[in-house]
Amino acid sequence: MSSTSRAVLDAEAETPLARTRRARKVHRLLAERYPDAHCELDFTTPFQLLVATVLSAQCTDARVNTVTPELFARWPEPADLAGAERAELEAVVLPTGFFRAKADALLRLSAALVADHGGRVPGRREDLVRLPGVGRKTANVVLGDAFGVPGLTVDTHVGRLSRRLGFTRHEDPVKVESDLAELLPRKDWTMFNHRVIFHGRRTCHSRKPACGACPVARLCPSYGTGETDPVRAAKLVRGPAAPVSDAGAAGAAAVPVAP
Repeated sequence: MSSTSRAVLDAEAETPLARTRRARKVHRLLAERYPDAHCELDFTTPFQLLVATVLSAQCTDARVNTVTPELFARWPEPADLAGAERAELEAVVLPTGFFRAKADALLRLSAALVADHGGRVPGRREDLVRLPGVGRKTANVVLGDAFGVPGLTVDTHVGRLSRRLGFTRHEDPVKVESDLAELLPRKDWTMFNHRVIFHGRRTCHSRKPACGACPVARLCPSYGTGETDPVRAAKLVRGPAAPVSDAGAAGAAAVPVAP
């Protein structure tokens, strides 16, 4: 039986109140583990974040961050990007993959911002999702990190960890978002996203999660999917993070995190 299946079975036996309390405890422990969790796309304006998020599809944030400095230097505003030469734009976004489709999306997106919003990124979800190439996921990223409007962005990490933790059984991102929204206070949505993404990238890996170095191990129905030995698990953790607290360890002492 897969880890996802075990999580679903445990979740079905759990009362809604117990699941809500567990989800909020998980969030508190992740906040302790990743006190500096944040959006890892580099940006200074809503427009820059919107562009970077479009480019991040099927691409790492780190790779996007190597491309956007040149892109924003050459085309700093929507009107500039709307008038860019397609071949030049394609050459700049080439390293992010699917460069023709992404260049086309950015050209149409920028033109729509100029034509329909006076060259400004709108701060309402219903307006954002009408823009070319912008779906609910991208809109939630921009709202949460550029406008301070709480949102749940269900990317690969958030969907995978939500199923592992038994917070949802769904694959559809909209349904996962709805399930999470019932468990967490609205004010916590954006930071829950960042902390879960940090956890998915650093500890709860897709193929070999570091269960023995996980701060929420005792609250996770999928514990044991990955390495449970604390020393070996610590070596799987990527990047700096705060140590695992006693509250989160699976019946063991705090586990130091590998640098």
